[in-house]
Amino acid sequence: MRLFTTPDAMRAWSHDQRRGGHRVAVVPTMGALHAGHLALVEAALQRADRVIVTIFVNSLQFNLSNDFDSYPRPIDDDLSACERAGVDAVYAPTAAAMYSSEFQTYVEPGELADRLEGPLRPGHFRGVTTVVTKLLGATTPDLALFGQKDFQQLAIIRRMVTDLDLGVEIVGVPIIREPDGLASSSRNVRLSPDDRVGAVVLSQALTAAASAFLEGERSADSVMATVVSLIKTEPRASLEYVAVVDATTLQPVTRIESPAVVLLAGWFGDVRLIDNCVLGDNGHC
Repeated sequence: MRLFTTPDAMRAWSHDQRRGGHRVAVVPTMGALHAGHLALVEAALQRADRVIVTIFVNSLQFNLSNDFDSYPRPIDDDLSACERAGVDAVYAPTAAAMYSSEFQTYVEPGELADRLEGPLRPGHFRGVTTVVTKLLGATTPDLALFGQKDFQQLAIIRRMVTDLDLGVEIVGVPIIREPDGLASSSRNVRLSPDDRVGAVVLSQALTAAASAFLEGERSADSVMATVVSLIKTEPRASLEYVAVVDATTLQPVTRIESPAVVLLAGWFGDVRLIDNCVLGDNGHC
């Protein structure tokens, strides 16, 4: 496995692989790799001849400095996990390599970033679109894989790649969950033992929403009420929002006629978690 820390070296290696006829995939991450990340790697290995994992904790997408400072950075463990998983190259640039003192160009997301997570995390998606553009530029892949747990982020990246003619196939991979249903996340390790037990209510609420849909419920308000009522049974949970939106436009819907997604965010202590469930054709939680 090769390790690269500068964009020029990473780009040269990727170009060599593609010139040799190899299909290249990239899995962008902020490290602290868990089962969800490794599922992305596995999916990449099935779709490409060469797999790159990027590891970079992107300061631009954190709107709370303490959240950035406390984000786990177990780089040695991450590199070992990548090697065991069969990754061909890791791109782990320094902050200086990514954002020099003269850096001044950003990628502004469109209206998909103006709702849901957008108003609650000012500047977050601007940071995401900027760093993803830079990572795609350094790795020059044929395809890039992202987890569907960050559903809004995935929609924004797809829109950006299309709008900017970046020529990269964007693949969304279903959420990987822990045995009790909690969505895999690097933030889970920061939950207290009691909060970790309570956090399962998020996936339980989404499962209840999916069951209601399968039983014929089509009212978005009723589906949201199901989610809210279940989460309220967990005293350690502080629900920030729940929404039912069109799976492509992210616009709120009143009646679920086409594939839609239930998205939610909640707090357990000082840890913020998000989750979602797709309803409709080939829906999944």
